Amino acid sequence: MRRVLRIGHRGAAGHGPENTLAAIQKGIALGVDFVEIDVRRTADGVLVVLHDETVNRTTNGKGRVDHLSLQEVKKFNAGNGEHIPTLKEVLKVAAGEAGLMLELKVKGVAQQTVEVVRVAGFRDPVIYASFLHDELQHVRTVDQQTSLMVLFGGLSRASVARAIKYGSSYVGLRHDKATRVLVDSFHRAGLLVFVYTADAPSDIQRALSLDVDGVISNFPERIASQ
Repeated sequence: MRRVLRIGHRGAAGHGPENTLAAIQKGIALGVDFVEIDVRRTADGVLVVLHDETVNRTTNGKGRVDHLSLQEVKKFNAGNGEHIPTLKEVLKVAAGEAGLMLELKVKGVAQQTVEVVRVAGFRDPVIYASFLHDELQHVRTVDQQTSLMVLFGGLSRASVARAIKYGSSYVGLRHDKATRVLVDSFHRAGLLVFVYTADAPSDIQRALSLDVDGVISNFPERIASQ
């Protein structure tokens, strides 16, 4: 049976408030291989876990996270009494439990993110992912041995060459854009293919039928190796 990695999207966002410690702990409890989270920075330079550029959608607060201090951010309820966690808090919770896929959402956080992971002594696998492909080059400058994932929204004939250019080991494709031809092309180039964000059982099964290497889902328990 082929082993397909299960990645909990924003923790396991189908079961708890996204990108919170509760969602991350739920993903771990469901036995994910990796927890995927989003990394941004507060106005006072602390790395926090949040998808959007503002706190408006996911908390009871308002404002751009990069205009708010950590103290201000911590006052907001991110759902069920959870708060927006720092990257350090996530590293502590995930240590020894699951790998981390860290999606860099903004420019200029690569070096700090790598350093925070390093200082925390996190020993489990880490994949640095981004749609901001140049940011991945900065990660590589800081840590030449780490794993990178080039995320693609759209795809073109140059996508394989682009992924190779940035020295990635992984590519992330939208599940509804992935095809057998594309997956095979990336595999021939020595790249592992993950798809995001597949939640419906039919979408997950379609992804598995393409021989992808990992599936990112809000409901990671629905992913089974074929």
